[in-house]
Amino acid sequence: MSTAETTRRYTPDDLLKMQDGERYELVDGDLMERNVSGLSSLVARKISGRVGEFTDQSGLGYTFGQDCSYQCYPFDPGKVRRPDGSFIRADRVSLEELESGYVSVAPDLAIEVVSPNDLAYELKAKVEEYLSAGAKLVWVIDPQSRTLTVHRPDGTDSRLHEGDELTGEAVLPGFKCSVRELFPERKPAAAT
Repeated sequence: MSTAETTRRYTPDDLLKMQDGERYELVDGDLMERNVSGLSSLVARKISGRVGEFTDQSGLGYTFGQDCSYQCYPFDPGKVRRPDGSFIRADRVSLEELESGYVSVAPDLAIEVVSPNDLAYELKAKVEEYLSAGAKLVWVIDPQSRTLTVHRPDGTDSRLHEGDELTGEAVLPGFKCSVRELFPERKPAAAT
């Protein structure tokens, strides 16, 4: 006699109740562990810090790091994503809406930093999901190639290299920084 193995389907509420829920995203009822390398985490902190400093000074809105969860997908209300960084304009969300659970509006800017175990098709799907949910920009930063790709809702993409300048376009008017500043300085390894 054979028995069919059943796989548990998780809900956003299940994820909120989990002690280690911040380690996961939720896609099609499945927990997707976020594997972030030290380098990717460092780059995510750098870009979120730069955007956060700018938005704090300008008052444009709110910048979030890797621990902010979004349940903002009208085409899949059970999906929960955690970008490596994000920004929402102040006129789109109140502080009260940010107090508990998940953020229910799409970020104006979503930031993903590529980790060694990330698969290209999964990153592409995330970009498409953010844009379909209403994001105006998605930045995908690759620490290995030291590049940043800007994705827009109209389907245009721009790939920036270390010598290029990143701007916030209409989403973060006035924001700019060198792509080089997002990556740690390369230093030769110490002899052992």
